[in-house]
Amino acid sequence: MSIFGNLDRYIAKSRSRFESWLGRLVELPTVSMDPQRKDDIRRGAALAVEYLGTLGAEASTVETGGHPLVIGGWRRDPQWPTVTIYNHLDVQPALESEWTRAPFTFAIDGDFYFGRGTTDDKGPALTALLAASYAIEQNLPLNIQFCWELEEEIGSPHFAEGLAQAATLVRPDSVVVSDTVWLAGGRPAIPYGLRGLVAARLTLETALREAHSGLTGGAARNPLTELCAAIAACVDARTGRVKIPGFYDHARRLGKKEQDQFQRSGFDVKSFAAEHRLTKLRVRDRTTVMRRVWAEPTFEVHGFVGGYTGPGVKTSIPPRAEAKVSMRLVPDQEPEAIFRLFKQYLRRLNPDVLVEADGMLRPYVGTLSGPFAEAARKAMVFGFGAEPAFIREGGSIGAVVTMVERWRAPVMFLGLSLPDHGYHAPNERFDWGQAAGGIKTFVKYFDEISRIPRSTRSEAAADKRGLPQRRTPENRIHG
Repeated sequence: MSIFGNLDRYIAKSRSRFESWLGRLVELPTVSMDPQRKDDIRRGAALAVEYLGTLGAEASTVETGGHPLVIGGWRRDPQWPTVTIYNHLDVQPALESEWTRAPFTFAIDGDFYFGRGTTDDKGPALTALLAASYAIEQNLPLNIQFCWELEEEIGSPHFAEGLAQAATLVRPDSVVVSDTVWLAGGRPAIPYGLRGLVAARLTLETALREAHSGLTGGAARNPLTELCAAIAACVDARTGRVKIPGFYDHARRLGKKEQDQFQRSGFDVKSFAAEHRLTKLRVRDRTTVMRRVWAEPTFEVHGFVGGYTGPGVKTSIPPRAEAKVSMRLVPDQEPEAIFRLFKQYLRRLNPDVLVEADGMLRPYVGTLSGPFAEAARKAMVFGFGAEPAFIREGGSIGAVVTMVERWRAPVMFLGLSLPDHGYHAPNERFDWGQAAGGIKTFVKYFDEISRIPRSTRSEAAADKRGLPQRRTPENRIHG
């Protein structure tokens, strides 16, 4: 009998376990950027080890200088291919006043699951785990190992250290990442690239305390005004074009094959705006929007702090202003080089602005073709009955570059989240339909990989496309 003969029955039987396990994980607020949540992070790691052990996998935690890694799996025969599944179990903060439900209280409403972390990334992690357990039960000739991180939301600062200490993890033939978003419901996407990122903090201090604008205005420097001017000189607010000299010098252009893939993706501007709740866009042209979101660098302002923000107008001049900015990068843009250009430019604009890096992630681009990409395509079709679009992901995942550097193995992105699931947003959710289809997708992928000849796997490992040229520190940021 085919290994798929009992799969639907297994999926139906697994639903109660999936919901129970997801609920326990969601109700642990594993917020990696909050120092007060260290104990919850530890409990989350322990729970993950418990889940792996319950399914018969070997599992343990690996200590790092920050939060631990959880590793485990089934190492059965060194002659068989090995797949590494990567997910993260840490989550973004959640401001309770913005949620209609308590963010760290798991809720089920029909086929939908609510709570912080349901879609990013605890639901997809458990989906992959249940699929792996089924594949092992069916005795597929395959080794499966898991690498679950608890620092992805802060840029994976200790991930490389953890991998170096994880002695039981072997170099895989394939790495699968399930932490990306589809184009729309019913329209699967397989990204083959990620943008990089440089995050920075800008600070300008011009006085020791606030001053009366009537008594000092005209002579006193205003840090809010000056910092706004410096930021405005970095980017054209209307077009988004970055004005830092040299910024685009090494940005790789899209190839013809990539452009064709984008055009065939089924991307729809109206749906894109609606799903992300965007009421205004810089451009509406379909091709331009895809190119800008997936394959062009950016400059964004994320926060601006300083002065009086209470009711009415307080006519004083603040002593200090701070802004938080980032630049998304595309292949061949080096984060460290871009940060140097940015810092030098700011120094010329206003030498009193303090510019501090708050994290760097390298861009990554893989391949659209080959046996592993074809296995991923077949898996999505089997799991969801629709051809996936090969696109680039506009976000960043710091751990991906680390894994590629260490293992020289092809990375495939089998994400399960939908745009309306609310990545990083209030009222985050996941749904059983995506989980059930995801289990089928992963099982099919495992089956396809188990059939790839060793010689073909070796050729894929030797392919240097997508490999970073230099290491860049990863710290304190998330894609």
